[in-house]
Amino acid sequence: MKNIWLERLSPWILTIVLILLWEVIVKGFGISRIVMPSASESFYAIYEFRVGLWKSSLTTLYSTVIGFGIAVVFGVLMGVAIGISRPVYVTVYPLMVAFNAIPKVVVVPILVLWIGSGLQTSAVTAFILCFFPIVVNMAVGLATIEPELKDVLRALGAKERDIVIKVGIPRSLPYLFASLKIAITLAFVGAVIAETVAGSEGIGNLMLVASSNFNTPLMFAGIIVIAAMATGMYGIFAALDSRFTGWATRGSMNFATAGG
Repeated sequence: MKNIWLERLSPWILTIVLILLWEVIVKGFGISRIVMPSASESFYAIYEFRVGLWKSSLTTLYSTVIGFGIAVVFGVLMGVAIGISRPVYVTVYPLMVAFNAIPKVVVVPILVLWIGSGLQTSAVTAFILCFFPIVVNMAVGLATIEPELKDVLRALGAKERDIVIKVGIPRSLPYLFASLKIAITLAFVGAVIAETVAGSEGIGNLMLVASSNFNTPLMFAGIIVIAAMATGMYGIFAALDSRFTGWATRGSMNFATAGG
């Protein structure tokens, strides 16, 4: 029981230590707040600009969730198609790898020309960033079904569709949830990139305005808010992972998927 509580508290303890270290270094070396504000100044900026941060964070969260949700639907479908069909894998996967290698910052201006600036651009950018890991992990999960197991199931009268639905997809859940935890954080990155490059609202745009006004504490406040939202969403999927795929791990090896 003591070890369980220590595991749950250790991230909070480390966070507090890092915040205190941040405060001590900035104050101790007399670093200008324009270069790097202290932790106390950054957290005070959250309180001081709470109304603007709240509205901006909701905008960013909204576009992130929309892009992420669409990526989950299409990513799972594409991952299943790639995982069960070698022709689809050979045809589609190299193109996906090539597209994923393109820096997303250069894609945003093109999206603005096609669909305009605003929430739609942020949502599409979030979708682009988190789509690939979902596809790859889902495909890998399906590809790990042993040929011997497939042969046994076919001998028992199972059709290929039954093997995919009743065996392949359930066995792919640990891979899927692992990708979802990564993808949701990437979705935030995509949304903020779009807001910074071509947005008129959201945390990214707020930080851009703060940068032009040399309001560094507000910039760091935006970073803290983004980190908090991303960590919260990650925690939700980690909890779902632990709830639905606990069978995939044993005993103390469950640390990689534990939700707390």
